[in-house]
Amino acid sequence: MSTIAAHVPDPVRQVAVSAGGDVVLEEVPMPVPAAGEVLVRTRLVGICGSDVHARRGEHPFIALPYRPGHEAVGIVAALGEGVDVLAEGDRVVLEPNLACGECRHCRSGRYNICVHLKVFGCQTAGALADAFTVAADRLHRVPEALSDLQAALVEPLATPVHAVRRAGDLSGARVLVLGAGPIGLLTVVAARAAGAGVVVATDLAAEKRETAREFGADAALPADAPDLPERARQLLGGPADAAFDCVSVSASLTQAVHSVDKGGTVLVVGVPTGPQTVPVDLVQDRELTLRGCLMYVADDVRRAVELLADGAVPVDRLVTSVHPLERAGEAFDAAGGGGELKVLVRASGG
Repeated sequence: MSTIAAHVPDPVRQVAVSAGGDVVLEEVPMPVPAAGEVLVRTRLVGICGSDVHARRGEHPFIALPYRPGHEAVGIVAALGEGVDVLAEGDRVVLEPNLACGECRHCRSGRYNICVHLKVFGCQTAGALADAFTVAADRLHRVPEALSDLQAALVEPLATPVHAVRRAGDLSGARVLVLGAGPIGLLTVVAARAAGAGVVVATDLAAEKRETAREFGADAALPADAPDLPERARQLLGGPADAAFDCVSVSASLTQAVHSVDKGGTVLVVGVPTGPQTVPVDLVQDRELTLRGCLMYVADDVRRAVELLADGAVPVDRLVTSVHPLERAGEAFDAAGGGGELKVLVRASGG
């Protein structure tokens, strides 16, 4: 065993969420990388909104019990047979898409919508552990200039980067972002970086609306304002060219459709908890484009790294707490309590 791998405890601790939503710490044998795989000693893992919904039994694609962790940064501890693209000691971030590589979507480069897609830490045991193994091609080296805190935000930033790319050319565009949680805030950042001319955000919480301004929004509106579409148009200087719904409930989808210009685009970024209603009459009459946004691909991950390296994300404002692995339950409580933005868990390798 390598020197680095020797520093991984055996057995390792792994977080699991029970069928009843309890967050427990299990001991499992130290994983051994198979051919083509890498053993990663975990440093930081983010708690995602999807994790919070899954714990409550509200995520449509994650079944309880499960073992979370898909936003991870760590150190390569050992290499499986045939791995030559990474070296022991490399600092890496996880790209958790587990695609077949053979279906027509994979062959076209859109492996984020692979017919057989699974997500590491959602449909498989995840990275919220002292160590984990994963295929080497699911890892990206972290530039030395990026701190661990920045690296832990690569995965959550990749989703807004992908959504913004799905929107097309945003140069000078009027953009509405519904929801100012972590994904909404990072969508503001990504839209600004893509050249948006004016950005307006919404949220129920006044504090989050103020944070949206710090992240680059020109203005922010209460999400429950009855005249929100009209107020958004006034602040934007006209109807939105693109509306990014990072909440994805019937109310926000309706607001998005009412706010965009004829020929505009509504992008569904947040994960709905189930079927939602959409004013399809306006979608038809105004010839709107309604687009889903699922995760990302490698180009989006690389762009997220660039944005973080450029200092586009105010990391200290976004990351509101870091909890040790043995207090993962507290981290889940904090992430689901509504008072924090990005909650991280530090493992033994951090």
